[in-house]
Amino acid sequence: MEYQIRDVLDELKTIVQDKSKNRWMDINEVVFYSSLSLSTIRRALARGTLKASRVTGKLLFKTEWVDLRNEFKSL
Repeated sequence: MEYQIRDVLDELKTIVQDKSKNRWMDINEVVFYSSLSLSTIRRALARGTLKASRVTGKLLFKTEWVDLRNEFKSL
């Protein structure tokens, strides 16, 4: 019984992690999420080091794009 509960919890954990990677954020959420300033985010957009979608007329970022930018920043 304990092993079944642990398996279910592990499965739920992977589902939650997968869904959080596909989350869309606006620029203010990216500032809070990444702990970078608004001007730094806009500079990264201008340089092309951070991707954003402009389809809706609003800058939207996927969580995984912001995570990739933060990984490169630390190198």
